[in-house]
Amino acid sequence: MRREQTRNMAITALFIALFLLQTFVPNIGYIRILPGLPAITTAPLTVAIYALLMGPMAGAVFGLFWGILRLILAFTQPGDIVSLMLFQNVFIAVIPSVCAGLFPGLIGKLFQNKKKGIRETGYATAGAVTSLTNTVLVILLTSLVFMNDSGRLIGYMGNFAKGTPLIEALIIALGMNGLIEAIFTAIVTPIIVIPLKKVMKRIG
Repeated sequence: MRREQTRNMAITALFIALFLLQTFVPNIGYIRILPGLPAITTAPLTVAIYALLMGPMAGAVFGLFWGILRLILAFTQPGDIVSLMLFQNVFIAVIPSVCAGLFPGLIGKLFQNKKKGIRETGYATAGAVTSLTNTVLVILLTSLVFMNDSGRLIGYMGNFAKGTPLIEALIIALGMNGLIEAIFTAIVTPIIVIPLKKVMKRIG
């Protein structure tokens, strides 16, 4: 038991260090493609891998860590105005991040005793779900939080026709990022998780 706890603490410390690098070192965790819009983030990949290795509750806590870092980043580092407006709100910063950590862990538990090919499909699904959960919840929460101030936010997101519903503008502006993140995370997650799980089994 003590050996397993030590192993888990070491893995958690490693992932925290990696996540801090992704958060604060430019072009590692946040890759900006379109000026003025939120960057594509590789953070969901790290969250998905950690949740699949450590389980849903640990994944949710790690997601909370991501959300808090998001909040800190929005107040301390310059970035695009849309990200600043979104992630300076504690609900938009934290709730999607926690859910993005919880869901892949639950999917991992569901697939852990399945056959090899099915299990790998489960890991890929968990990766995609991590990214999509984050994107969808950010869009939904933003549409609620900025319901009465939608015009100002839409104005920063691009050239939308007057009267465009906020949720439609968010889907157009953020949906492509979310789709790219989901595809990337779905492909890479099983490639990393499978050998890591084998190593974890070996070291007990």
